[in-house]
Amino acid sequence: MANGGAVGYDLVVVGTSWGGLAALRTLVGGLPPTFGMAVTLVQHRHKDSDHLLRTLLQERTPLEVCEVEDKMPLEHGRIYVAPPDYHTLVEPGHFSLSTEAPVRFSRPSIDVTFQSAAESYGHRTVGIVLTGANADGSEGLRRISDRGGMALVQDPTTAESALMPNAAVKAVPRARIMSLPDLVKFVAQLPAGSPERDDQ
Repeated sequence: MANGGAVGYDLVVVGTSWGGLAALRTLVGGLPPTFGMAVTLVQHRHKDSDHLLRTLLQERTPLEVCEVEDKMPLEHGRIYVAPPDYHTLVEPGHFSLSTEAPVRFSRPSIDVTFQSAAESYGHRTVGIVLTGANADGSEGLRRISDRGGMALVQDPTTAESALMPNAAVKAVPRARIMSLPDLVKFVAQLPAGSPERDDQ
């Protein structure tokens, strides 16, 4: 393990765009009911999107799936979906939402969420970049890796759109590259900590 097994991971942050719905359904469907980390999903979508994404993901998992609201507590064993037209920032123990300008033409921005997660949870963060048609997420994944967290990337040859995972691999050469099924199995067995704590 990247952390030598000494500390469990508290937070998994996942970024995706083109082809992301199928990938996210596979990911959440492969997590056990006892999964002990908080999971935050950032999917590029239109600003007027409804809550269907949360519903479609909830169909695949017994874990609670909720759309992030400002100041919502970040709790282990739950799956959080970034809302459309807001940047989702991870703070120690909770989320905050921002209406600052889009980043790489996207709001929510994967980079914004990943970078805030790296600052708040450091080496206790797992960052995952899945299929997508732009380079969003690559800088944030590098920040997670630089802070001692784990960087995972869907094998670009298996992604519906390889641009996003390719950019992530280029930005983080030490990232672990896996097919989606292998990535899900790997994440499911990582040791979990407690995301409510705020120590580094």
